[in-house]
Amino acid sequence: MVRTPAANTSPAGASPTAGNADRNPTGPLVIGHRGASGYRPEHTLASYELAARMGADFIEPDVVSTMDHVLVVRHENEISETTDVADHPEFAARRATKTVDGVAVTGWFTEDFTLAELLTLRAKERLPQVRQENTLYDGRWTVPTLQEVFELRERLSTELDRPIGIIPETKHPTYFTSVGLPLEEELVAMVRAFDLDTAKAPIAIQSFELNNLVELREKYRLAAPEVFLTSTSGKGFGDNQTYAELLTPAGLKTISAWVTSIGPDKNQVIPRNADGSLGSPTSLVADAHAAGLTVIPYAFRAENQFLPTDLRVGTNPNDFGQAIAEDVTFMRTGIDGLFCDQPDICVEARKDFATG
Repeated sequence: MVRTPAANTSPAGASPTAGNADRNPTGPLVIGHRGASGYRPEHTLASYELAARMGADFIEPDVVSTMDHVLVVRHENEISETTDVADHPEFAARRATKTVDGVAVTGWFTEDFTLAELLTLRAKERLPQVRQENTLYDGRWTVPTLQEVFELRERLSTELDRPIGIIPETKHPTYFTSVGLPLEEELVAMVRAFDLDTAKAPIAIQSFELNNLVELREKYRLAAPEVFLTSTSGKGFGDNQTYAELLTPAGLKTISAWVTSIGPDKNQVIPRNADGSLGSPTSLVADAHAAGLTVIPYAFRAENQFLPTDLRVGTNPNDFGQAIAEDVTFMRTGIDGLFCDQPDICVEARKDFATG
């Protein structure tokens, strides 16, 4: 159940917008991908706060549900990689194999825990071999509720004297509806309780399932901007058309009736060459802009193993490479924002981009 929030104390004036066709005059928006997940365990309040303090315009929580229908934030509803649930013998019998969006997944799932039970767990680093320094913070924080993230956004907007945006992603919405825990009504109620359901509010709702975004617009009359996330292959679960089909000029024109932005895999904006180096831009950004859509690709990470081969430094896959150069190259394609694991690096790249 959504609790009544404190009065909205965000500073007055222009708010950053992640999902409409107005271009950000200061450069592409920087979105803290799962917070500042390159520096703190993802989807913790500490990760979100650090992202905002590093200069991110938006923080990005992924939304799932508990057994008692409280919205919480985890990258997936299966939580063995991001919490210490496997270390709790009292929950050993809850380990299960489920089919989520057509894929068999084994582990522990948020929908099998009440909020009270989930709060006995502690968050941990999802990529400990890549981000060993983040393991210093294992066990320090609980799994936050979405309510807490909305409240954090308000507090940080006041403390930092600038509007901090929030861009929740509905994770596996068709699946959660199938198990009797739909995400939409609770999410919309929270957006409205925090007085954010306007086309210009510092919020956007995102999903890999177009049908989910259409439902939010048509059934729930959500006015907040919406971002359709896409992958390099496949289609949204329950959707009829593939991502590739929906990213054609005709497809983009069609989806613009429901969404205000696309969030493509960055390789759909600039693909890699056969040797892994950065290739030439596609027409996607121009095509999306022609359809009135903004473009916010994901995910920008500083470690060598995530960078094009021509931007890596040294041989250690976990060392930082030339991430600023990658960010600036993508900004020059005309993108409107970017999801960043290390938001401070993207903020620095934006400065380089602005000065040309």
